[in-house]
Amino acid sequence: MEIDLPAADGLETYRLVGQPVAQGTYSPASSRLAFAAAHVVADPLGDNSPGAPAVIDWEHTLEFRRHLWSLGLSVAEAMDTAQRGMGLDWPATQELIRRSAAEAPDGRIAVGVGTDQLVIGGTHPLDAVVAAYEEQLAVAEEVGAQPIMMASRALCAAAESPDDYRKVYDRLLTQSTRPVILHWLGSMFDPALEGYWGSTSVDAAADTVVELINDNVSKVDGIKISLLDASNEVALRNRLPQGVRLYTGDDFNYPELIHGDGERHSDALLGIFAAIAPAAAAALKALDDGDLATYEKVFAPTVPLARQIFSAPTYYYKTGIAFLAWLNGFQPGFTMVGGLQTGRSLPHLADTFRLADQAGVLTNPELAVDRFRQLLRVSGIDA
Repeated sequence: MEIDLPAADGLETYRLVGQPVAQGTYSPASSRLAFAAAHVVADPLGDNSPGAPAVIDWEHTLEFRRHLWSLGLSVAEAMDTAQRGMGLDWPATQELIRRSAAEAPDGRIAVGVGTDQLVIGGTHPLDAVVAAYEEQLAVAEEVGAQPIMMASRALCAAAESPDDYRKVYDRLLTQSTRPVILHWLGSMFDPALEGYWGSTSVDAAADTVVELINDNVSKVDGIKISLLDASNEVALRNRLPQGVRLYTGDDFNYPELIHGDGERHSDALLGIFAAIAPAAAAALKALDDGDLATYEKVFAPTVPLARQIFSAPTYYYKTGIAFLAWLNGFQPGFTMVGGLQTGRSLPHLADTFRLADQAGVLTNPELAVDRFRQLLRVSGIDA
């Protein structure tokens, strides 16, 4: 198959070369825990303009989660990939958590607990930040899902020192009835989180995190770290107490981090797994089987795609996730809550298409070609 795609000097003919990763049903991996952070599908008839309350297409949103579960992946629900703080408001988030948790297989869902019901851009006292977290933690507990204690813009704005982070997290961890996953999101994902944990120094912030975990080890299942720096992740991983997991959120270096160094490895909580779900499932199965050659062969071509989707400005990666879901037939249109489908340019999406083909994650190439041609036409290109 061929398609004319935007290139540096206009249009160029691209011949599809990828072999789609074989589809199938998988059991959860036995050697690693693997969460895919899932996106939400916007209702195309809803007013999903910037600043408007989110209107969700529940049928396709939940169908995508069923797809992830069928591949043996667990779902990290209502996380950044679902546009928390970028179009998904708290009322819609609550409903998303409840609907998804009601369908999740036992133990295969964790949900984001944050403070985004507070007014964005305002400065709130620490007690208000704690109360917001508590409200969301109660929802996670109500549905029986594991909490992911998300990094908070409100806390970052209010905290004056690492001690303020300790005050908030110590209070919250004592209240959770089950071990939580902590969440360290770098400023490349959200500039409002610059200096999280009380320092712009990664080493100093890591000291605070390790101290927090050591003092609350029975309440912490693990920590998801998204700094897009493998060396920082490995350094933190080596400092964690026995039994506390490091969930990689590094969408640039995940194959090596999940594989590990022979002594320690990272588990996974990744947005890119939503885009490359069949490949992720196949690679994890190979790792379980001790077939490192297949593990590397399957994952290797997905890395250039991941680096494209998560390229700067990284916080628009959600656009690429939804784009691939549309190309693969998981949603009827390329629309997003908050109008975020405009977050990437047509040339950027064309490069994403090429790399998705080469990674074997265009599950239905004929459909993907037809849909990209539709996008070209509505963009004013007759190709």
